[in-house]
Amino acid sequence: MICVFLLLPVNYYGQEMQHKQIHSESLEVFTIGNVKEGSKWFWTHCLALYVISCSACVLLHFEYKNITKMRLAHITGSPVNPSHFTVLVRSIPCSQNHSYSKSVEDFFSTYYPASYVSHQMVYRAGRVDKLMKDAEKMYRMLKTIESTTKKSYMPCCLCGKSTHSFEALNNDAESVEIKTSSDELQPSQREKKDVEKIYRKLKTIETQNKMSSTPGCLCGGIMHYFKMLKKEAESVECKTSSDRSQPSQTGKERPAAFVFFRTRYAAIVAAQVLQSSNPMLWVTQLAPEPNDVYWSNLSIPYKQVWLRKIATLLGAFVFMFVFLAPVTFVQGLTQLDQLRQTFPFLKGILKQKFMNQLVTGYLPSVILMLFMYAVPPTMMLFSTIEGNVSHSERKKSAGIKVLYFTIWNVFFVNVLSGSIIRQLSVFSSFRDIPTQLAKAVPTQATFFTTYVLTSGWASLSCEVIQLFPLLCNGFRRFILRRQEEPCSNHALTFPHHTEIPRLLLFGLLGFTCSIMAPLILPFLLVYFFLAFLVYRNQILNVYVPKYESGGQFWPVVHNTTIFSLVLTQVIALGVFGIKRSPVASGFTIPLIFLTLLFNEYCRQRFSPVFKRSPAQVLIEMDKQDENWGRAEEIYKLLRTAYCQFPLLSLDLSTSQELSMAGNSGQNKDEGSSKDQESHNPDLNEIKLSS
Repeated sequence: MICVFLLLPVNYYGQEMQHKQIHSESLEVFTIGNVKEGSKWFWTHCLALYVISCSACVLLHFEYKNITKMRLAHITGSPVNPSHFTVLVRSIPCSQNHSYSKSVEDFFSTYYPASYVSHQMVYRAGRVDKLMKDAEKMYRMLKTIESTTKKSYMPCCLCGKSTHSFEALNNDAESVEIKTSSDELQPSQREKKDVEKIYRKLKTIETQNKMSSTPGCLCGGIMHYFKMLKKEAESVECKTSSDRSQPSQTGKERPAAFVFFRTRYAAIVAAQVLQSSNPMLWVTQLAPEPNDVYWSNLSIPYKQVWLRKIATLLGAFVFMFVFLAPVTFVQGLTQLDQLRQTFPFLKGILKQKFMNQLVTGYLPSVILMLFMYAVPPTMMLFSTIEGNVSHSERKKSAGIKVLYFTIWNVFFVNVLSGSIIRQLSVFSSFRDIPTQLAKAVPTQATFFTTYVLTSGWASLSCEVIQLFPLLCNGFRRFILRRQEEPCSNHALTFPHHTEIPRLLLFGLLGFTCSIMAPLILPFLLVYFFLAFLVYRNQILNVYVPKYESGGQFWPVVHNTTIFSLVLTQVIALGVFGIKRSPVASGFTIPLIFLTLLFNEYCRQRFSPVFKRSPAQVLIEMDKQDENWGRAEEIYKLLRTAYCQFPLLSLDLSTSQELSMAGNSGQNKDEGSSKDQESHNPDLNEIKLSS
């Protein structure tokens, strides 16, 4: 309100000149550059800067305080979370005498005898993981065909925990082809080939792994049923302690494990204490939530993690500077004089008012927005290579990279650049950066306003209709002719690494242009209002939360907002110096130090809660569980929480039609299973769950 109703008239009437009608005026007339040097009206800009800074700091304090309370309430009020009792141990030392599992058991039984419960090893994901994916894919094919008929003549390639299974009419792949081509279903050639391919692959694995004892996984059997070599009944529930000492497991185990403790306090102590005199061995940290674990990165040796982080950091910097080429091209389009000199044949076209506005106003922001679509996937790839062990850490790391990249290329490079040579000359003298920013920011008001319209408003419309998933679904259904429903792993989750950086970038543009070019503020106000409505609807009705981060993104938002405030104050200091207003400059310098002091207070007061859990809260929760007698329930939950190869994913629950089809052959299945169990007492048949 202050910027629009106070600063905008001051900027407009800052110089004695003959004004045109408002709609015919250039946008530079509404910027601080239109105020003459030595004007006494700069006190209004300084006052507005103080009001904006104080209001932002007060709101940040209350928001940080509320989110801290919500984080503590999330820890204390949510159901029992297995991650509170679990520690992820990496870089387990190798021993020739026994396996990794035995080393973990001996180590924690020796040094944590009162609190250690058990552990779950991390295994090398390869054939079994691919087997599960192929099984899910084949299940969806069979489910699609089953929906069109009451009888299915295809062999089942899944296993579960219930009493129903698909009926198979023959034992070889040729019978599958004959049946699928002869009945009334007539599936496509692609489906038949996929079924035959997966069937042969599963048959090969079944033959090779008849004596496999991999815990918690699928393994081979006979008579076209997946069976598990079972020593105890608990092995079906991913309990792996009975077979850990077998020599056959040593080659499949990785030097990482999830260690379970009796209390939350014991887990937090074990996670934060240095376990060995060698910091590169027995590295511990609190485990992420079971649904948040990124299993593929757990197999990465811990000694490679720091090298991977350095490599990805260098790769991100290289990609950031390579991106200067398209940004410089975009910035060149905004310079009308440079375009006429570089391309003389465009002089006639650029004389037209419509083409002039299109080329210099709308086109640069559209081109930059299209190039920016390649940034989030690239940064997500870098974050995956880093070796993050959870999806939330991977998204947070990618979001920070996208944020830095966006602020650098969209704001600084566009403001300070006309060409790459000019950029290098600008950055060769860091003392001149505030002056250069003060000169350049008001002149880029048109570009930033157009960018808010194209990247902001247009992105909200794309967010509502979910354009990319819509195109992918149409391609899958009408081009590939695949009618099966995607599994739950493909459910939409909130893209933190793309949306949060965009919101923070628009916040930075709002702060920096608030006193320099206030005309951009109404467009930003409309954007944030629509963004609130759109994202609220998407979070409540569209996106599926798979895990909880506990507010870990808020410190990033807070630090970026403080950076935006300090940057605004530095640019204002440079503008006041250029405009020869010593009073405004003198009052701006203390404001910078007060803002940094406020940030340090928040860092000391609130930030530790987001890095570590308070012992007081954890001990009270442990006492409450002990008083309520929930210890056994918690231990039972820990045994099945971190299962690397779940027998069935959540979307493999059988539909009502498949249950009816399974019931028709239940008696036959039970009879055959009894006969096979009588001949093979050690084999436990795992059937498709209903």
